[in-house]
Amino acid sequence: MRKIIIILSFLVFTYANAGMSDNDKSKAWDCVGIYMANYFLPSGEKFEYGMKEKSISTVKVLKTYALEIGIPEKDWDAGVNKAVDKHYGSKYDKAKTDKCHTFVEALVPNGAERVKKVVQTLY
Repeated sequence: MRKIIIILSFLVFTYANAGMSDNDKSKAWDCVGIYMANYFLPSGEKFEYGMKEKSISTVKVLKTYALEIGIPEKDWDAGVNKAVDKHYGSKYDKAKTDKCHTFVEALVPNGAERVKKVVQTLY
């Protein structure tokens, strides 16, 4: 009986913490739009190359995380497309980008480490 209670408690805990709230999805998509705008900055915009690497890596981490927690890829991609349309062609905004980094690091378990790992595999 004790094993059943432990297993049920684990499943309830896992289910309650799985997923992403609508508010978090909206913020994540907005950050993806900002990151993609960073990656495809208009010519003449000043930037550090490392910022582009971190931006595209964070986009990959967010998508992987979304799929891991059960968000259908079609739904995720639809939200991403809207966010990219919203931010595409925007100038680099360090404050918004830093705010997104903080959000992703709090949202995704081991978010900062996962982003660093992807950055290291880009080349």
